[in-house]
Amino acid sequence: MKIKKFKKNFNDSITDELVLFLEINEELGFENYSQGFGLLRDDKSGIATWSENPDFLDKLMPFAQANCSGSMYAIWNNDENKSLNELPVVVFGDEGGYHVTAKNIFELMQLLTFDTEITVDHEEVYFYKDEDYEESEGLAEYKLWLKETFNLNTVDNADEAHSILENAQKIYKNDFDKWVSQYYSE
Repeated sequence: MKIKKFKKNFNDSITDELVLFLEINEELGFENYSQGFGLLRDDKSGIATWSENPDFLDKLMPFAQANCSGSMYAIWNNDENKSLNELPVVVFGDEGGYHVTAKNIFELMQLLTFDTEITVDHEEVYFYKDEDYEESEGLAEYKLWLKETFNLNTVDNADEAHSILENAQKIYKNDFDKWVSQYYSE
């Protein structure tokens, strides 16, 4: 995918860090460095199934597949006048449920090193590895890239992943839930 196409997810504005993220995604391959994950060009048709209200759609920037079953990651513009890199990352589940997952794009990049699909339901969101887990082909290279490019550590266990999710939710969950409820109710 070309940068020009990917930029459309963010209203034709993109940060250098997101460009680097796209480049490593293209180099390693869609779903090839973190299970179920891949950056994509999104036309908001998926998020529009939650609400077609322009105020809802204008504040969400879907940019990635979150799992193989259709959940999606989006950056939420919560009007705090932060850069694109600093805005919270949210997930909308393919079977319902929406949750804050990371305080920013860097935390999402770290969560991807846990190398398992996110589980999203109405009440909760979490990462889990079962005994059949097999490491993604490009994971080692992705981890090295993340450390060398942004000096970010990896997430090595479910407790670390849970801590990132929990901290992001402490900050943004109430505001996000209140905001979404203006446009959608389960």
